[in-house]
Amino acid sequence: MQRAINLSIENVGNGGGPFGAVIVKDGEIVAEGVNRVTANNDPTAHAEVCAIRAACQHVGSFKLDGCEIYTSCEPCPMCLSAIYWAGIRRIFYGNTKKDAEAINFGDNFIYDEIAKPYSERSIPTEQMMHDEALEAFRAWEEKEDKVEY
Repeated sequence: MQRAINLSIENVGNGGGPFGAVIVKDGEIVAEGVNRVTANNDPTAHAEVCAIRAACQHVGSFKLDGCEIYTSCEPCPMCLSAIYWAGIRRIFYGNTKKDAEAINFGDNFIYDEIAKPYSERSIPTEQMMHDEALEAFRAWEEKEDKVEY
């Protein structure tokens, strides 16, 4: 955890956001990440996502079985989803989402949006071309050599 905190502090000094993450397996660091949103002009480049990307490249898999993540702040909804998709088994965090909100890094609006019906969300959302879109799902379902994830 101390390494994740140190990364978050160093990243502020380097012009980035105050977030750091470390992925560990069997007591060894697999990968690290810091918030690179403004540096990369990438809204998905949160510390946890950057660490997950690096860890997956390092282990050569899209699954991080047996890994734990140490992150300087409680993961946002996007990072939490990525952690689940990666199969990370445990999350340790320093700052809370309330701490993040106190410095204008709040995520409650996303949790609120998810709970709303599509018609009430701030970004209009509507389904279209459902039958045509299902063609890819049918192809996937029939594919015999697919890699499940």
